[in-house]
Amino acid sequence: MNWHAKFLSAFLSLAFGSDVFAHGGRLDGLGCHYNKKKGGYHCHRGVLAGQEFSSKAEVLATNQDGQKQPAMSFRGSARIVDGDTIWIGNTKIRLHGIDAPETRQKCYSKDKTEYSCGKASTDALRVLVGGDPVRCEGDTYDRYRRLIATCYSGSLNLNAELVRQGWALAYRRYSKDYISAEKEAQEAKRGIWAGEFLVPWEWRRN
Repeated sequence: MNWHAKFLSAFLSLAFGSDVFAHGGRLDGLGCHYNKKKGGYHCHRGVLAGQEFSSKAEVLATNQDGQKQPAMSFRGSARIVDGDTIWIGNTKIRLHGIDAPETRQKCYSKDKTEYSCGKASTDALRVLVGGDPVRCEGDTYDRYRRLIATCYSGSLNLNAELVRQGWALAYRRYSKDYISAEKEAQEAKRGIWAGEFLVPWEWRRN
């Protein structure tokens, strides 16, 4: 090994730890990978650097209720769960800063007719997504192991658009990002604002 190779090897070992090169494998979005030789899930970068886990699932389980991770981005076909939750592959994603009516939630239209606003919200998100791939970016997991993220269909911010259309509310407890979009929907009487409803966080308490 010439001195150039020796210098590079020494530098990389100091910077990232010799273990990265001892057992190989690309690092994932968390800065970790599986150790093919020894077994287990090892982390070399970011806030988890130097830690070992039995699996990636263990990492996600320990990062609940607002615990931050290195920023992650997922892109792919989205499976719509409800008005503020989707799956991309094996990752469950909760749309950041908004709260949509729950699946079983009922609201009242302008003429006092009861309707399924939870289903209407889910349908609105499905229409916005269409058949296009969705890109989600986030760095926080909640206590249900969902990635809290801002999601896009092309250049369209799905979180903001759902609020703007009146099928989700600005979730002020966690973010103030979509308050102006909510005011716009309320003034225009779009979506659930056209009639009467119980805010989702209150409905869940009943």
